[in-house]
Amino acid sequence: MLWCITCVDKPGDSTARLSVLETHRAYLKTQDDKIIMSGATLSDDGETMTGSCFIISANSRSEAEAFSNGDPFTAAGVFESVNITRMKKSSFYPDNYEKA
Repeated sequence: MLWCITCVDKPGDSTARLSVLETHRAYLKTQDDKIIMSGATLSDDGETMTGSCFIISANSRSEAEAFSNGDPFTAAGVFESVNITRMKKSSFYPDNYEKA
């Protein structure tokens, strides 16, 4: 099953994100069997990280929640909100992904 996890940072506090960024990246490497795609969300001008987005494969909502709860960003209180939504597999255009 696919799950889309969207996380919105607490406004005006980039220090928490930056303080655990390397730990977050190390955590994601341990989860590479689940992650389909992930990345920071950005302000329209591309200058400010505003949150995170993950598309993961998980067998249940509880497994998706465990993935999110294990993220050092979550433990450090970086996020104002986290939304976990089951997703239907549909179109995928890997060539477009490479061009983005």
